[in-house]
Amino acid sequence: MGNSYAGQLKSARFEEALHNSIEASLRSSNGDPQPIFTQLYLEPDQYPSNTEDIKPKGELGQVSAESNGPLLVNSQASPDIEDLDDDDDSDSSSPPLPYLQGLPPDGCCLMDGFCQAGKDLRLVSIATEAIDVPPGFELVGAKSPSIPEHILVCAVDKRFLPDENGKNALLGFSGNCVGCGEKGFRYFTEFSNHINLKLTTQPKKQKHLKYYLVKNSQGALCKGPLICWKDCKMRQFFSSASSSKPSSSSSLSSKENGGTNGHSSSPLSITDSPPTRVQSRSSFGGQDLGRDCSFIKPLATQGTKTLPIVPTALRVNGLTNGLGAEGRPVQLSPTQLTPLGMPPQAYRPVDTGDSPVSSAMTSGPPKKRHRSWHPSSVVPVPSTAVPVPAIRPITCGPGSLLALSGPQSPSVSGVIQPQPVTAGETVIVPDNLLNISGVRPVILIGQGTLPYFYGNVGDIVVSPLLVSCYKGSQLPEKTLENLGMTSSQVLTVETMALLTLQYLARLGPEQIPLREEFEQIVLKAMLCGPPGPPVSPAQLPWLARVEASVSSGTVQVLVTHNSLGEGISESLRSLSEGPHQQCLPNYVLIICAPKMSGNEFCVLVLGKYQARALAEGMLTTNEFLKEISYELITGKVSGLASHFQSTSLGDNLEKQLIKYQRRRKEQVIQPFQGDVTDYIHSQEAAGMVPALETDLLNEVFQIHPPQLSVARSLLSQVCSIADSGSQSLDLGRFCKVDFLVLVPPSHVLVHQTAQRIRQSGVLVDLGMEDAASALQKSDKYVVRLDTDVHIKMEAFMRKVRQNPYTLFVLIHDNSHVDLTSALSGSVCHGELQGLADRVINCQEVLEAVNLLVLQVSCFPYTLQTRQSRISIHNEVHWPSRDSLGDLSPRDQIYFGLSDYSSSLQWGVASPILRCDNAFERMVNTLLERHPHLHSMVIRSYLLIQQYTEAMMALTVAPSLRDHVTPETLTMVEDLISGPGRSSTGRGHMLLVRVPSLQLAMLARERLEDARDKLGLEFRFAVLLGSPAAELSLPRHFCNRLKAWRGCKNEDWVPQTYEDLEGLPCIVILTGKDPLGETFPRSLKYCDLRLIDSSYLTRTALEQEVGLACTYVTKGVVPEPRGRIPEEHEEEKVPSPADDGQMDLDRPHSNGSAVTRASGSLNENGVSSSGMPDTSQKAPLSSHSSSITETGSSGTEEASCSPRRVKQECDSHQGSSSALPGPLSFCSSSSSSSSPSSSSTAQRPSQSTQARHSTGRGHLYPRTAVLSRAAYSLLAPGAQDQASSKALLPHADAAWSSPLRPPLPQQLSGVEQSLYYRQWTCARKHHADAEGPAVPHPRRLLLSGPPQVGKTGAYLQFLRILFRMLIRLLEVDVYDEEDLEEDLAEGSGETPTTVTRWPDVEEIRKMPFDPYPRDPKFRNSSPLYSEKMPNKPKGLKTEATNQTSAKRDTVSIRLSTYAAHNAFHHCEHCHHYCEASPATQLSDCTFHAFTFCSSMLGEEVQLHFIIPKAKERYFIFSQEGSHLESMRLPLLSDKDGALKSPIFTPTTGRQEHGLLNIYHAMEGADHLHILVVKQYEMPLYRKYWPNHILLVLPAMFNSSGVGAARFMIKELSYHNLELERNRQEEQGVRRQDVWPFIVMMDDSCVLWNAHYYAQDSSGAPEVTSVSLKAVLRHMESTPKIAMYAMCGVRKWSSSLASRPTAAPFSRCQLHDFIMLNVDLTQNVQYDLNRYTCEEVDFNLRANSSGLLVCRFNHFSFMKKHIPLGGHKDFLIKPKLMGLESSTPISASQYVCAPDSEHTLLAAPAQFLLEKFLGSCSHRLFPKAVYNANNPVLSIDSYLNLGPEVSVCYVSSRPHSVNLDHQGLVFSGLLLYLCDSFVVSGLLKKFRFLKGATLCVICQDRSSLRQTIVRLELEDEWQFRLRDEFQTANCSEDRPLYFLTGRHI
Repeated sequence: MGNSYAGQLKSARFEEALHNSIEASLRSSNGDPQPIFTQLYLEPDQYPSNTEDIKPKGELGQVSAESNGPLLVNSQASPDIEDLDDDDDSDSSSPPLPYLQGLPPDGCCLMDGFCQAGKDLRLVSIATEAIDVPPGFELVGAKSPSIPEHILVCAVDKRFLPDENGKNALLGFSGNCVGCGEKGFRYFTEFSNHINLKLTTQPKKQKHLKYYLVKNSQGALCKGPLICWKDCKMRQFFSSASSSKPSSSSSLSSKENGGTNGHSSSPLSITDSPPTRVQSRSSFGGQDLGRDCSFIKPLATQGTKTLPIVPTALRVNGLTNGLGAEGRPVQLSPTQLTPLGMPPQAYRPVDTGDSPVSSAMTSGPPKKRHRSWHPSSVVPVPSTAVPVPAIRPITCGPGSLLALSGPQSPSVSGVIQPQPVTAGETVIVPDNLLNISGVRPVILIGQGTLPYFYGNVGDIVVSPLLVSCYKGSQLPEKTLENLGMTSSQVLTVETMALLTLQYLARLGPEQIPLREEFEQIVLKAMLCGPPGPPVSPAQLPWLARVEASVSSGTVQVLVTHNSLGEGISESLRSLSEGPHQQCLPNYVLIICAPKMSGNEFCVLVLGKYQARALAEGMLTTNEFLKEISYELITGKVSGLASHFQSTSLGDNLEKQLIKYQRRRKEQVIQPFQGDVTDYIHSQEAAGMVPALETDLLNEVFQIHPPQLSVARSLLSQVCSIADSGSQSLDLGRFCKVDFLVLVPPSHVLVHQTAQRIRQSGVLVDLGMEDAASALQKSDKYVVRLDTDVHIKMEAFMRKVRQNPYTLFVLIHDNSHVDLTSALSGSVCHGELQGLADRVINCQEVLEAVNLLVLQVSCFPYTLQTRQSRISIHNEVHWPSRDSLGDLSPRDQIYFGLSDYSSSLQWGVASPILRCDNAFERMVNTLLERHPHLHSMVIRSYLLIQQYTEAMMALTVAPSLRDHVTPETLTMVEDLISGPGRSSTGRGHMLLVRVPSLQLAMLARERLEDARDKLGLEFRFAVLLGSPAAELSLPRHFCNRLKAWRGCKNEDWVPQTYEDLEGLPCIVILTGKDPLGETFPRSLKYCDLRLIDSSYLTRTALEQEVGLACTYVTKGVVPEPRGRIPEEHEEEKVPSPADDGQMDLDRPHSNGSAVTRASGSLNENGVSSSGMPDTSQKAPLSSHSSSITETGSSGTEEASCSPRRVKQECDSHQGSSSALPGPLSFCSSSSSSSSPSSSSTAQRPSQSTQARHSTGRGHLYPRTAVLSRAAYSLLAPGAQDQASSKALLPHADAAWSSPLRPPLPQQLSGVEQSLYYRQWTCARKHHADAEGPAVPHPRRLLLSGPPQVGKTGAYLQFLRILFRMLIRLLEVDVYDEEDLEEDLAEGSGETPTTVTRWPDVEEIRKMPFDPYPRDPKFRNSSPLYSEKMPNKPKGLKTEATNQTSAKRDTVSIRLSTYAAHNAFHHCEHCHHYCEASPATQLSDCTFHAFTFCSSMLGEEVQLHFIIPKAKERYFIFSQEGSHLESMRLPLLSDKDGALKSPIFTPTTGRQEHGLLNIYHAMEGADHLHILVVKQYEMPLYRKYWPNHILLVLPAMFNSSGVGAARFMIKELSYHNLELERNRQEEQGVRRQDVWPFIVMMDDSCVLWNAHYYAQDSSGAPEVTSVSLKAVLRHMESTPKIAMYAMCGVRKWSSSLASRPTAAPFSRCQLHDFIMLNVDLTQNVQYDLNRYTCEEVDFNLRANSSGLLVCRFNHFSFMKKHIPLGGHKDFLIKPKLMGLESSTPISASQYVCAPDSEHTLLAAPAQFLLEKFLGSCSHRLFPKAVYNANNPVLSIDSYLNLGPEVSVCYVSSRPHSVNLDHQGLVFSGLLLYLCDSFVVSGLLKKFRFLKGATLCVICQDRSSLRQTIVRLELEDEWQFRLRDEFQTANCSEDRPLYFLTGRHI
């Protein structure tokens, strides 16, 4: 790890960094210097380097004698200590003398490149400054071995310098310091000390003064010619005991190390050369520090990590105040580096570990720190950088960061001024401490000042583990409030010390202190408050001793009175005195109790297990993997390896194996179906092929209900983003879905994900590939995050740019694996880092509006920090087992991490979560013998031996059984004996997790060798599972796998772990992290014994145990105590509809049949339209298949797969085995579901296949064998013991506060996310650290436990997202058959030829059918006619009426000619409905249009809002300001243009109304006018700025649709008259002006033509046509002016199958009509009406003798729009105080006049219509269900409810009425009757006795006048109590009505 040399500190670079940070703390002017301990291995420049300071890459790796490495800072002589040489000794020939150097004076600056006064001497810094050079002096350049890339400027008397010939230089020296100006240095030794040359040989001017300095053309100083010394001898001096120079053999040149003062020679220096000559002596991690008095100052900062833990003396007087919120020190980020000449305020403190250091580009040692102090960021790797193998880690990284703390005074011109250090605070670390004691002590920083350490500092470690817990006094008030505390509750030093002592005393012998555990103890103590009076400082020592006395000697207390250093020194001295008779304490609490100041304390960890675990736990995964590489490469493991060359019985292992191999000759153990004692010839064994496994072939691909639920949640979230109003996602513009999956760099994972995609059929379903190409091309949709990712991402982003109408989804799977910032990414331990950040956070991805980013993770904690880029609202979490209810598969349940923890309560003899105690005891013994090696190396070697000896014990050497742990023996016995019990040779997989690649390769090699020599090579396989490599399996094992599958493809090889299903094998899984690979069902054991105390974050630990998670058979899991059995729970939960499986393929266009899909399909808008296809039924097993990472994984190419039917489950498949065959809605367009394409459906892999009753049995949980450290966290014994959930969530995150509430155990995903978002923040090297202030709107997070089926869920999400987009291109249209249509249709004979246009005479002869056939009038009163149906529709029970409220709809694909709402955007019509950027609302003109309405009897003023572009349709006065009329064409015009203006009355549908008819009109010119209410005008202007608006007067704001239709017709007739007058002046006949308008609802969406064959037989062909085509056809009708109304029928699916109907009908027209305003001049719409105004108008028009014609070979579709329209008013009390929760019934809509009834806030007419529609059966009791005696309604049709039939009669003279002779009426309705109704008319009609009369008038007086005028009292009996009014107040003008009975 570091450079090792005798008698010196191992790394002078370390010392330099140490001193730099000390000086930073000493100079701190605020007294609270920031604690920094990160300089040692942080590479970037402390100060911006000049280019001439950068060492060329070619020089890297050179080791020079001159620059032997960084030198110790503090080993300089004081000015008052004379040099032993005379001043002329430099040129003498005297023998070399040891150079004795004294200590530097206190308070001086020791920084390289600066003088002791702190002034900069480097040429690059002062080249342009004015330097005062006294006469006779020259400026020369000196070279320091510490910073060879810099030149130091000195002023030297010329007399002591040689001339150009190298002669005449006086002996001695005279010089001045150009920095501080100090003069008169008479000795070069003294001068070299002053300028900090830090020499370890005797200083010589000849050796160190190198160049003359001259001025260049710009006047700047630069390097001149060499000083020509006559005698430049190189004399070798030996180091003395106080010397500090490392031996040149052991240290790389300081050029390579980047300079000791942090001036990096290059931020990307590659230092991978091992030390050249001197081998480091065996020490922990290779840091072998000299045993001389190498003096180290304490840092006021945190130390970077290096293994062997770098001695990090920390100056604690600044530490406790300077640490960040969670104990992280402060340092400079690379962007904040400033030259020293600048004021120091420019330095901004930032988090530790954020320096852009490439720990991969340098093989420097890992930085040491506890897990809670996280690793440094790394610099980006330049394109030229090459990843280097980790050879020998070098202690010094290239460059370091200067750590400053607190504001600095600008007066020192940026130079840091040291403060004096008190004497006596020094500790000498004894020599050989580690070797003598076997322990490297760890000092846990407490409160107070740590001493300076010098000497053998490599044998101690300083850890900031618990320091943040002591900083309660520094917590901000807001944090204290959140914790429910005040500042008065902060604990004292004494209480903290006692708490620490109590905590350490209660720790077990195998436990280590955990920061999170202790934090909760401190928090509880603060919340509870002191139980009694506070502990005084004087009481602390004896109280501590009392506490320690009960710890059984594990904790001791040492009290000193001067300093902590005194206690530490005493403890270390005692430790170094040799073997102790008595047992050492695990912890020593050192208390300093001075008399004059407060108490201080720290903890010395001396327990061998604890000290090692703490030290190793300070390393990141990358760092300890580097350390392991270094130990293996440098041969430090040789002692350990030699130990394992013998068996446990003492025999030579290799010789024993060779002996056994020779003994068996060519015989091998039988591969399967035989005992281990059965041997056969190796050739015969190689040829053994097992039988076909039939149960592998009975499986189908399925998406399971939990996956579907999650997919729908994702879809719902996407819809929420689109609906949020942020305009960040416009789903209406997309018609396709495309995707790309990013996975971590694992070959297996790429194949696994590609197979999932292949099997799911998603490529076919999304229309991205056809069925044939999907098999080959699935790989291109999965990209590994490696060096090739940029090329593939560029291609993907090019597609994103080129396809704006495709919605792309970028799926970042396992997104927690690498979230390093791109700025700090590098090659780290052979792995690229920062790539994910470069890809998913690049600007182009963030800004693409057609790109969603979905991050998928089992451990999303690092994505849930305060700086998260994902909104918490955009998180989707996997539902818990309880919340799933019956959604979970019936026979299987997910068995996850929490289940493993709770399994310990099952009370079974063989738990599935185990700790191998015997193995741990062996490990501990070896750890004590090899204190210098990393524990994982020792564990690995022991593990290899255990497996080797287990194989031997089970085959040839039974005597070894007692030396193998029971756990190992059980696993290997299962592995070896399993195939022997099976005729097919199937067995179990054993997974061994070995994170280090080198150790994994060693294990594979050793185990393979032992297996082969024991004759087991055909029994089981040994595979190396490396992310960087494909799976490699011997051919005979491949043949076995193929035989099981019946695969005939010779080239097939397993590509995923699932392909190894059933193969007996050991898989050695290596790599820094598990990357999400799925393992087969045959995996039985997970050996995680190498996962120990180095894994102290939640993610690191849980992802390892996550390897064991899977789905298991429900019956094998015991019920937790106190829980109701599952069977009973299932009874309580109603099961979803088991009505079969719904296919999710694309819908047909609008010709498709009706879908009656039930359940969740319609709810989610993803139901498909398709006929039931019984030919494609596939009965399912009654058992659901298990779900793995996708729930549907497969392994074979098509050639290996039997024919399959793909079934995609969109509703829960229940006990379908009871059904003859589940009903399957399959679209015929789905190629993948047809039998002919079944080869495209992949056979699922073993881990996803359904369990059948004929299967091999149950699925059991896998057994996980853990180390003790991991076991104690996953299975905590005590209630208050920390579990894995309490740990820091991820190494890239940090706690935002040292104290926080504990994470509750049972939290939902959302609650857990909220917790982490509040209490964690991203470290500086985290990709989110520099993220935007607000989360990205188009980014989602899917989190779910490992191996639960997330891939299947997000693939299903893609499918239903596409279906939803298609659904956005679809509409739900009403699909209702006309009421009693057969009656009308049967009246006409089938024509012999198809007629295109109606004949006027034929139409005139047709009887008018008054019956309102439109199904929307199903609940309206039936109209009496001469041919009433035998069973009127009114004869229904009320229950039937209630249930028929929901109208039938069907989903239809929009055609090219559809009308659209405001959400539609395309490049064709954007100019039609969207305002251009330059257009302002002011570009519309407002025009008043006034006319006199005879009906209203007054003038009416309407307002037009006309966009400039539409003014051509209007006539304006010559001044251009007054609107005169709207242009109308002539009847005779033949130019093909549309003639009729289109009016659309609309309300409440500014967004959803189908007002964009650009495509429906085929882009042709047309006049379209929206008729809106005054208060809605601004909204319609906003959404439809290019439309003409006709604004109704304010008096109609609360009116119904009748008013709008009335005003449209009135306006149109008045305009017709104006146009006739205008064009008559131009010679046009009045009758030639076009009299038609089109009145169209805002829900008309599509138009169809029904073409019949020439023989008129059979069903018509239905095609979609445009509105333009329909209108032009109707406008072309011969004698069109003779028709009052023309229209088309409403579509229903039955029309497509109905035989030929009459081409034209004379019947009621609704919703879409072409109205002749001339002929209908005297027929008005009832302006008061809210409902049935069209029925009323049709009846009036027919009674006036006008022709009404319906074109039956056209139809229109009406979209179901649930919002807006002429819907019900919200009826509520007028006085809000009277409002109650009870709804108002219809009977309360009327009341007696002058009563105390609750008055309602609703229009009177609306209340009347609602009352009559609901309560008329009370008014007309004789008419209820009596169609033969209808109610007579004169001049109006009002809905009296479906129970009451109505007969309409017009009172107008010459009107056409029904023959009522012989008809007896059951009631009479007179509604606002006019003067045409006279008493004589009424006397013509006959009424039943007891028939009811209802007279409705505007007010009470007109009511009385009407009764008198019509002489009603002659035949009708009235009572006073029968008078009513609508429940309005008088100012709302209620309507009055009187009822009476016929006498």
